[in-house]
Amino acid sequence: MALTSCYPVVMTAKLTETRDFYVTHFGFEVTFEADWYVSLTLDGRELAILDPTHPTIPEGYGAPVAGLLLNFEVDDVDAEYERLVTEAGLPLALPLRSEEFGQRHFIVVDPNGVLVDVITPIPPTAEFAAQYSDDAVPR
Repeated sequence: MALTSCYPVVMTAKLTETRDFYVTHFGFEVTFEADWYVSLTLDGRELAILDPTHPTIPEGYGAPVAGLLLNFEVDDVDAEYERLVTEAGLPLALPLRSEEFGQRHFIVVDPNGVLVDVITPIPPTAEFAAQYSDDAVPR
């Protein structure tokens, strides 16, 4: 298979609120918008929003999003914490902290309950470094 694209699609009735959340707080741009679907992009990465009642969704599968975690890697997680949590007041699910497995991160919540994990890779402890493939160890 030659995969040409792969991106998450958040199914929600809150299209406007969700669009505004990712545009305002994370800098996504709207590349397509209808009353049932919104396509967002940021630096070549895509995130879509879809009304779960749209007829393209198979019968019995049109449930709003649940249990989704989006990882957004950034250069300076501390600056993003200041901007998104301290200044913008986004709902915080996990406070800023450093993890032994190689991340400094915090988690905020979008209008649908989707968790957005804002991450800067950091060096892992020796125990966790041994679990990475040689070319994938965060530095």
